Amino acid sequence: MITKETIDKVLDTARIEEVVGEFVDLKKRGTSLIGNCPFHNEKTPSFHVSVAKGIYKCFGCGAGGDSLKFVMELEKFSYPEAIRYLASKYSIEIEEVERSPAQMAAQDKRESLYVLSQWAGKFFKQHLWETDSGKAIALSYFKERGYRDDIIKKFDLGYSPDQWTALVDAAKKDGFQESYLSDIGLAIERDDKSLYDRFRGRVIFPIHNLTGRIIGFGGRTLKTEKSTPKYVNSPESEIYHKSDVLYGLNHAKKAVMDADLCYLVEGYADVIAMHQAGVENVVSSSGTSLTTGQIKLISRFTKNVVILYDGDAAGIKASLRGTDMLLEEGLNVKVLLFPDGNDPDSYIKQVGSSAFIAYIAAHQEDFIFYKTNILLKDAKDDPIKRAEVIRDVVESIALIPDEIKVSVFIRQCSSLLDIEERVLLTELNKIRINKAKAQDKKASSARSAPSHMSIGPEGDMPPPDFFMTEQERSEAGMPEGSTEQVITAEVLQEREIVRILLNYGRELVSWEGDGDIPVAPYLLGSIEDLTFDDSASAKIVAVFKKQAENFEVPEAKFFIGHEDGDISKLAVDCIASRYELSPNWNDDKRKIYITKEIEHLKELVIQAIYRIKKRKFASEMHKVREELKQPLSAEDMEIALHKYQKLKEGEQLLGNLLGNTIVK
Repeated sequence: MITKETIDKVLDTARIEEVVGEFVDLKKRGTSLIGNCPFHNEKTPSFHVSVAKGIYKCFGCGAGGDSLKFVMELEKFSYPEAIRYLASKYSIEIEEVERSPAQMAAQDKRESLYVLSQWAGKFFKQHLWETDSGKAIALSYFKERGYRDDIIKKFDLGYSPDQWTALVDAAKKDGFQESYLSDIGLAIERDDKSLYDRFRGRVIFPIHNLTGRIIGFGGRTLKTEKSTPKYVNSPESEIYHKSDVLYGLNHAKKAVMDADLCYLVEGYADVIAMHQAGVENVVSSSGTSLTTGQIKLISRFTKNVVILYDGDAAGIKASLRGTDMLLEEGLNVKVLLFPDGNDPDSYIKQVGSSAFIAYIAAHQEDFIFYKTNILLKDAKDDPIKRAEVIRDVVESIALIPDEIKVSVFIRQCSSLLDIEERVLLTELNKIRINKAKAQDKKASSARSAPSHMSIGPEGDMPPPDFFMTEQERSEAGMPEGSTEQVITAEVLQEREIVRILLNYGRELVSWEGDGDIPVAPYLLGSIEDLTFDDSASAKIVAVFKKQAENFEVPEAKFFIGHEDGDISKLAVDCIASRYELSPNWNDDKRKIYITKEIEHLKELVIQAIYRIKKRKFASEMHKVREELKQPLSAEDMEIALHKYQKLKEGEQLLGNLLGNTIVK
């Protein structure tokens, strides 16, 4: 178990802009940093990072937290995994206390699968570098391909011995559960339930996630038998989803952001060869068809992509398909095919690193030139085929969400195909209308889905009832059985108390008769008789009350990094601010002066106290009214009426106070 001292050191050291900046291309806007949210698909950035507050917040999907929460959400880490990752990033030594057998037994399965994958990667590397067969067979193969030792080590390349159960036996000896071996595809189960090694006799290409952890493997055979598959890959597992992984991105992400450009290739060897040639902003779809999930990964770091595929028929087909998918996600796309059926790996071997770099810089084609030229070769002078080419190219242009780019491409297409822009625009609009009709039809089907199904918010917006009170929700006709959270007016008042405590709890204010004391103890003393309905708010207030007993006020970062997700989310929501005051305001030239909330802190606190008490009075009055509807004895009736009268007087008094200026 990791010690509290280590956890505190990690949280104090981690800088939100550095942690998030490894995974999101952030741009400065005022005092904040913004970028496209990595947690949902968006084309307009709504993801904000506050360096001063040490938090991130997406105002589209609602995701938010500190550095620890970010890596937990992004990489699906457990709390200890996230601490270990950040500790490694900042070279912090982890101190641990010995775990009991019960604690070890309760270790999360997902974490165990990660540990097993890391162990397997080490197993394969040891057999590459430290065994006679590994050196003679696998290492010599990598050397023949021209790989340097530093590149082999950089990509954790390895070798699986040509034995049926070498890995299985070693894993069992080291105490790993047999079922986990088959769960992540390191072993295959026979009919008799025994296991054998999936990658036996193959050189190994480990597949890493964004943070550099091994999540899967690709194995290439060194045998020449046609019956033996050339490549064998890890199957889908709890930690490996191939449609959301790009080979080499863990090494490429910084180079991609620095160059604001990503090269997209087909295979492992292409990525490795380009790295050795000095081109590091390159990733691969791992031999599978490009997916939307992979494109979204690229778009976190750049909007500019150059597709480098083989010059054969299959490569051309793949590049055309990939181009359209990239365009639809709003990326800028160029294409480059290598001569004589070469791929990046073979072309580097043929011409050398310098000539390769010069070639890819000089021979990139804009997608419209590329696609038009490729398709026109087949169409030749056939007017019907040329018409199909025009329609095909316009269909690609119609995918682009940016209207300025659309206009430019239509003009280029008109010039290339010798056809009027007007005709192309007519075809473009026809395509878009048909697409819109299809989407409407799909949306209608979704709306007619059973009411128990949860249909998410459109675009970048939160659920429509996220900030609604019960009354507003009822008036809007929201279904009672909805799974979306209902936030009552009373809960909103409770969260306002929490917001003040988190943002201003340590601020000194001069209170009449009490002198200068921090906001937190004054506020807590004024509402000590109130109970909170909102569980997250109640937990936060309870911590403030506990600390107040020792004359202390907890820091906001304690709640932002809290293991309880509800507490962490509420803390971030209370602290994050989407907008900031422009420096163009509050100057002598315009004579317009905007005051800040903290300048009216005393009034803010007092009004929050009155409002929540008034709301609590109203809630208690409602309960008494419900009680009076029941059969009561004369004595109980009199008690209830007296209680109601006192509550009513209190509510009216608070209402009068709220209607006047009360700060002295």
